Amino acid sequence: VIAGTSSGVGKTSLSVGLMAAFARRGMKVQPFKIGPDFLDPMHHMAACGQRSINLDGWMMGMDHALASFHHFASQADVAIVEGVMGLYDSRDGKSEEGSTAQVAKWLGAPV
Repeated sequence: VIAGTSSGVGKTSLSVGLMAAFARRGMKVQPFKIGPDFLDPMHHMAACGQRSINLDGWMMGMDHALASFHHFASQADVAIVEGVMGLYDSRDGKSEEGSTAQVAKWLGAPV
């Protein structure tokens, strides 16, 4: 999981760079994006040729987010998950709901 302290700190640049580097080495890369976004997934597709899958904890819920992740990640050599805003930025600012931290915990993935 690629995370940052806030929006605009380079999560997309790092994610796209990693996706392109792995794809150039012949690996099938499966990109994921936490939170609602339509621009970053277009960059993901350009970098590795695979459609980015949304993992929105608030809108999808844990069960659907995990099912989507496992389904698509199982078909790839590497999965790269780009977070939303800051690591702990959430839907309401009081909980982890919808945050990158929440989804990373669900996935058991390193940040």
